[in-house]
Amino acid sequence: MHHTTLAQMAITALIVALLPLSMAWISKDISRYRKLVWIGVFLTFDLIVFGAFTRLTDSGLGCPDWPGCYGLANPFLAHEEIRAAEALQPTGPVTMAKAWIEMIHRYLAMAIGILIVAMMAVAWYRWKKTRQAAYRPGYPTFLFFFVCLQGAFGAWTVTLKLQPVIVTMHLLLGMGLLALLTWFGGRQDQLLRPASAIVPRARLVTVRRLALLSGLVLLVQLFLGGWVSTNYATLACTEFPLCGGKVVPEMDFEHGFHLWRELGKTAAGHYLPFSALTAIHWVHRNFALVVVLVLGWAAARAWSIAPLRPVARAIAVVLALQALTGIATIYLSYPLLLAVLHNAGAAALVLLLTMLNYRAKFLYDAPAAH
Repeated sequence: MHHTTLAQMAITALIVALLPLSMAWISKDISRYRKLVWIGVFLTFDLIVFGAFTRLTDSGLGCPDWPGCYGLANPFLAHEEIRAAEALQPTGPVTMAKAWIEMIHRYLAMAIGILIVAMMAVAWYRWKKTRQAAYRPGYPTFLFFFVCLQGAFGAWTVTLKLQPVIVTMHLLLGMGLLALLTWFGGRQDQLLRPASAIVPRARLVTVRRLALLSGLVLLVQLFLGGWVSTNYATLACTEFPLCGGKVVPEMDFEHGFHLWRELGKTAAGHYLPFSALTAIHWVHRNFALVVVLVLGWAAARAWSIAPLRPVARAIAVVLALQALTGIATIYLSYPLLLAVLHNAGAAALVLLLTMLNYRAKFLYDAPAAH
């Protein structure tokens, strides 16, 4: 790619990042650095939701190269190439609308990368000057390398033509980045507002174990949900709770859950049988019951602890809405808005469970808990 194009893209991403950076800078918050971290959380949540919209509108290859669009900085400049591809395949992966959706997704991702670079730079600068705990540079430096890894998977998503395992890993890493930033935000909050509540340690032990178990269960379900989405298996079952009129329909687990294969193909290169898509959908649907039970149990136990009650209540509400949007997506034949909301619900559960895990740990570690 030409150096001029890279420079144009870098400038555009910086302009996009300037608004959230300015919001943090002019903030009246007692800690502008804390504000910067939480703005990063907010934008990463938005990026995950917009990433779902990109995937669900089949815009992942709207620009079939990376990081630019036909070697250029944006669809305006690549207008002729996009229109030529659209003329050849009007319903294909490249259209002007899809190109813009894909490039907006990339620019938002680059802007978040710039925010994380800013977090790292400020942390190193302030740590050398003040040695304050809020500016320990290890965590933001780890975030920088993590977001670079996420960017690499974003590139492979395009260059490997939406290979399901790569797209699913890209989704999981995005959720991981949201969790890491949320944990970082919790740490900044803790440094400003030390714990004052007295909570018996035994009750916190149970909640901490359930919160950790909930996180692991949700991770499995995120993979399964990503696998459904990236294999386009959402409508493999069009009724609930049955599938194809059966409790246990005909399923091909071997081909359905073979990780290293092309989109829509088996490992041998044949077209993926419908029974494989059914297996993918059926496993995600049924594991959702485990998610509801475990996360519901964790929320119920956390509800009895006053400092954790707001997060527990939010988890219960989002969990119920997530179940409803999942079922509605089947009955209403996969409307785009519902599918995007279902992805947003998954991201919200990641954020809330991270908060629950952090706050339970914080209360446990506080002197009052002993």
